[in-house]
Amino acid sequence: MPIWQHGDFVTDAWRNLRDDEPIESRGALIVPLKRWRAARVEIFERSGDTGVSIGAGEAHEDVAAELASLPLVALAFPKYTDGRSFSAARNLRERHGYKGDLRATGDVLLDEIALMLRCGFTSFDISDERTIRALQRGHLPGVSLFYQPALGVEAPAGTRPWLRRKSS
Repeated sequence: MPIWQHGDFVTDAWRNLRDDEPIESRGALIVPLKRWRAARVEIFERSGDTGVSIGAGEAHEDVAAELASLPLVALAFPKYTDGRSFSAARNLRERHGYKGDLRATGDVLLDEIALMLRCGFTSFDISDERTIRALQRGHLPGVSLFYQPALGVEAPAGTRPWLRRKSS
């Protein structure tokens, strides 16, 4: 599936590793957090890039410092009403200084992408056909008022939360 990143669809260089698959020595792999914890030594010895996928609400604070050194962390949105990965993204960026590619996976819908960008997401694995078609047409709805400051590189420069705006 193509990845939407920096306003365009790109070929995904990463492959999601299932729990029962052997860890390959080459190539860019996204390993589930549970598997990554159990096989860290084997994973660190491989020559390819390694990313980690984290489920919504899955505890990762104990390894967040190690995650900060990885090139990709994928955070799951199992359904559009589950916002736990928004909080995980902000925590990884603000508290742990994560600078790599932060990918949203799962039920990623068009109207959430602008908010995800503000939380620090940089790439999107999108399965919803309507969202894919809208992004292919160049349609990305904006949000004019925000409650908190932006994090991501794609957030408009100089935006302020509406509650903090100076009145003229």
